[in-house]
Amino acid sequence: MNKNFALIVGGGPAGLTAAYEILNRTDMIPVVFEASNIVGGISRTVNYKGNRIDMGGHRFFTKSDRVMDFWTKLMPIQTKPSLDDILLGRNVLLKEDSKEVYDPQKEDNVMLIRNRVSRIYYNKKFFDYPVKLNFNTIKNLGAKKIFKIGFDYILSQVFPVKNEKNLEDFFINRFGKELYETFFKDYTEKVWGIECKNISKDWGAQRVKGLSLSKTVFHAISSLFKKRKDIYQKDVETTLIERFLYPKYGPGHFWERVAKEIENQGGKVLLNKKVVGIEVKNKRIISLFVEDTITHKLENYNGEVVFSSMPIRDLAFCMKDSIDKSVFDVAEKLKYRDFITVGLLLKKLKIKNETKIPALNNIVPDNWIYIQEKEVKAGRLQIFNNWSPYMVSDLNKVWIGVEYFCTEGDEFWNMSDNEIFKLAIEELEKIGIIDINDVEDGVVLRLLKAYPVYFGDYRSELEVLKEYFSTIENLFLIGRNGMHRYNNMDHSMLTAMVAVDNFVNNIKSKENIWEINLEEEYHEEK
Repeated sequence: MNKNFALIVGGGPAGLTAAYEILNRTDMIPVVFEASNIVGGISRTVNYKGNRIDMGGHRFFTKSDRVMDFWTKLMPIQTKPSLDDILLGRNVLLKEDSKEVYDPQKEDNVMLIRNRVSRIYYNKKFFDYPVKLNFNTIKNLGAKKIFKIGFDYILSQVFPVKNEKNLEDFFINRFGKELYETFFKDYTEKVWGIECKNISKDWGAQRVKGLSLSKTVFHAISSLFKKRKDIYQKDVETTLIERFLYPKYGPGHFWERVAKEIENQGGKVLLNKKVVGIEVKNKRIISLFVEDTITHKLENYNGEVVFSSMPIRDLAFCMKDSIDKSVFDVAEKLKYRDFITVGLLLKKLKIKNETKIPALNNIVPDNWIYIQEKEVKAGRLQIFNNWSPYMVSDLNKVWIGVEYFCTEGDEFWNMSDNEIFKLAIEELEKIGIIDINDVEDGVVLRLLKAYPVYFGDYRSELEVLKEYFSTIENLFLIGRNGMHRYNNMDHSMLTAMVAVDNFVNNIKSKENIWEINLEEEYHEEK
């Protein structure tokens, strides 16, 4: 066994963070195996003819100083205005007296400061997200609907569902039945493909535990009197944050920067390399069998330690010759939800900017829009111009991403790219967002295992796998799919950081890695 190598499965945020930490805290050489041809995992950015697509929309926001330091060390925060800041006369600078100059107009490795704008599109009308009790909401819903929402919310607080059993119970207890059915139910069921009453309440506990109707109202009122300049916003629920950081060319830009830094320091980031087999002996991983996805050549790698962010189900399959059959059978039961983005290049949007928020060419100012319309399958819409003006090759065009949630092998997934492309256009025209004649170009992108599923007995199944893999001394599970946990990017990074802490300090227990994110303190919505 080569004790000088740390083997890392997966080139997403967790895997690359582990590699960087190993490089900077040990004398070992990290070797990262990424099955695709691009780093970043689900936080990748795809470049299509100079127009960049953020697969899923990833705000760089955290309450962890350690993660924030990691981000800003490799990609400092802008101290000069970005292109849209200049054109819109917008001042978002945090440190105008900074001695260092980080100008996004002159250099690439810069974090932009972005204002968060997300809304719900329901009945061809816009609602703030999270929903605010303001004139726009009252006008769009009507007094009768507002009264019903308020009445149901009071009922949910006086007579809450006892012993919450599922996600529906969770939402009703925090928002009331009427608000849940209006703004949460349909979108959530689009994401997961089943009814909320069949989804574990754990998903809500991890994503929006700290959010409720009362907190939303309180935040809206306090925001009128308190101007937030601190990018950390540690006292704010993540769903309510007002500002966030964003790499000049999207999240993948940051992870490409990390990968380059790893290689500059002597580490290896190998693309198109899929781990297909793992040899285990005496409770230690002896070697990895890695297939080149282009040449199909099989290679063998040895190392002292393995950090795995590959899906647990796939990890078990790679160990099928040595893993207990009962454990393997449990791993096979784990499920995932997959993701398709349709990038559309438009002359213009049909929907108009009726807000007081300025945007280039006066398009709607949203980063993303939740599509609550029942008659379409599309779940969410990103407007990349508003994430970063540098994501778009021609600012006179509008570059958007229409997002669909599905499962590999289902009817939607099996549609051809051309069929999905046409459907996306038809659906957006049907609900009044675009005119079909304004579509100039587009692309369909697919992403497998984007979301670990919280259905059925997943918790007991995961516990079995957790206990088994924890007995393999030199294996550390990290990241979203590596732990089958719906982590945000910063949580995935923290699992890698703590795993390296344990390895460096010879801590045998791995429980502290699994405790990350159990506090359920904050999450961005996705």
